[in-house]
Amino acid sequence: MSKRDYYEVLGVERGASDAELKKAYRRVAMKFHPDRNPDDKEAENRFKEANEAYEILADSQKRAAYDQFGHAGVEGQMGGGSGGGFGGFSDIFGDVFGDIFGGGGGGGGRRGGPARGSDLRYDLELDLEDAVRGTTVKIRIPTLAACDICHGSGAKPGSSPQTCATCGGAGQVRMQQGFFSVQQTCPKCRGRGSIISDPCGRCHGRGRVEETKTLSVKVPPGVDTGDRIRLSGEGEAGPDGGPAGDLYVQMVVKEHELFQRDGKNLYCEVPISFAAAALGGELEVPTLEGKVKLKIPAESQTGKLFRLRGKGVAPVRGGATGDLLCRVVVETPVNLSGKQKELLQTFASTLSEKKNAPRQTGWFEGVKSFFGEMKL
Repeated sequence: MSKRDYYEVLGVERGASDAELKKAYRRVAMKFHPDRNPDDKEAENRFKEANEAYEILADSQKRAAYDQFGHAGVEGQMGGGSGGGFGGFSDIFGDVFGDIFGGGGGGGGRRGGPARGSDLRYDLELDLEDAVRGTTVKIRIPTLAACDICHGSGAKPGSSPQTCATCGGAGQVRMQQGFFSVQQTCPKCRGRGSIISDPCGRCHGRGRVEETKTLSVKVPPGVDTGDRIRLSGEGEAGPDGGPAGDLYVQMVVKEHELFQRDGKNLYCEVPISFAAAALGGELEVPTLEGKVKLKIPAESQTGKLFRLRGKGVAPVRGGATGDLLCRVVVETPVNLSGKQKELLQTFASTLSEKKNAPRQTGWFEGVKSFFGEMKL
């Protein structure tokens, strides 16, 4: 009986990538696996067929030969020496299903040694002035630190952890399930690879203790909310004497009563009197470096921006210092006396709408035009 096309077996196009092949093989193999289809000869054959197809197509050289010559180009190249057998299946299965069952074929030792400790995050609130100028602050961090009695081993001084007899120090054990083996965490040592028969009195065999440590953090000038500083090795100590994680200090700049920050620029509102707006003048405005004089030209309107160059923030990553932008707000006088009201009424009677209030005149003309164009 002639063999089916390998691409058809897996349900992929001829130009399928390695990732697409692996995904397709996983789908077909899981569907027809004998453990899921006991006493089903057809499912077993389909499973063997998928295994054979994937073994050929997953190998670039075999795939090239198959693409050029078909089944004739790969005769006798199956891993087990006979087409459709289970030769080489363990390697393929480990590659495809390793992420599900904790790894495929290979040796039994724990990978990479003791695990690294967890990273920590600390939100540091700063006043705007400290964020702009830079500062040094002390912070207190609750963390897990290596026990200073057993130095992270968990064993009482004078003793040492013993290699786990169940897993032989690997931290994992293998269990056979049908055609494949499943790798699991050792139930005896819980993945440590060793047993502590005489635990440390302070940490009770955990190798780590809870403590609060004080650190000095140097904040560079120009930081903003969202910036962070990494303190290497200041996170939690790793289990079983593993290396410590890192501490990330996250900047949170508090709101300021006068200034708003936008990147490297600062903004502030400056209230001015009706007379100063109409006649012009000079007034003092605040900056983070002290007061400066700001010249207000005559006939200034609410919303006008004045730029004070170089009075903003020097960016933490370098570049030109930003500016301070002052937005003037004309303040309407309140709590007027009778005399003041009388003077304002006399003043108002001398104003001409077209000459002295051009924006108001233009607005009313726009309203008339709008309603004139409306059809009722």
